[in-house]
Amino acid sequence: MDVPVDHGDVLALGNCSLAVRATPGHTSGCLTYITNSQEMAFTGDCLMIRGAGRTDFQAGDEHEMWRSIREQIFTLPDDCLVYPGHDYFGRTVSTVIEEKKFNPRIGGDAREEDFVGYMENLGLPHPKLIDIAVPANMKGGRPDEDTLPGEIDWGPVTMTFAGIPEIAPDWVARHIDALFVLDVRGPGEFEGELGHMEGAHLIPLDELRDRLDEMPQELPVVAVCQSGKRWAIAAEILLKSGYKRVANVSGGLIQWSRLALPFRNR
Repeated sequence: MDVPVDHGDVLALGNCSLAVRATPGHTSGCLTYITNSQEMAFTGDCLMIRGAGRTDFQAGDEHEMWRSIREQIFTLPDDCLVYPGHDYFGRTVSTVIEEKKFNPRIGGDAREEDFVGYMENLGLPHPKLIDIAVPANMKGGRPDEDTLPGEIDWGPVTMTFAGIPEIAPDWVARHIDALFVLDVRGPGEFEGELGHMEGAHLIPLDELRDRLDEMPQELPVVAVCQSGKRWAIAAEILLKSGYKRVANVSGGLIQWSRLALPFRNR
């Protein structure tokens, strides 16, 4: 579940909690999460071990990062453990006092102009596909349209944020005679406890590329697996093979079962 948070929010996790601090600079939306005891801080790509996240894309700003680190992270207790989002040398944890003393970008006697000059002259290569990834990140992965491009004339197909075509299970149940129902699970699952949909054709996912000739071109293909996750790969296979009218049964057989739609072997 996604939970939107703001600076100053507290997230309760059983007997623990995490305080949210806004630490923009690497990007405009970076956050640091701090345990209620202030013993640990999860700094993402803001403060790293002996470094700091680059600031040259996605609304990054060296001056904001300076303030974020100095005012939101370096004000924590010196023995607070610092866990960055990642590290290029396999390190996992530092402390506030270590970074205050030894971070070559912002530690020691560094002033804001020193930090900004350092960050502006990193000379890092432009990341591959960043011009595609950043706009997608800025809108949370939401596609420009929530429906498939072109005229969809065979059913109410929608596109998920991950780019997967889906269709509601109750619609499929009402129109099942006009569809080719593809079950991409294994044979044991097909005949197992959960059973399978009426009229479903079993072609396990690892056999799909070799058995495409068993699939009709004249009918829309709706695919199903246990939860709908394996369908992402099946969709890619079918779309690349020229099948245009394809969709996943949203929620898979788990959702189909919750709605008490027709099964066999139940």
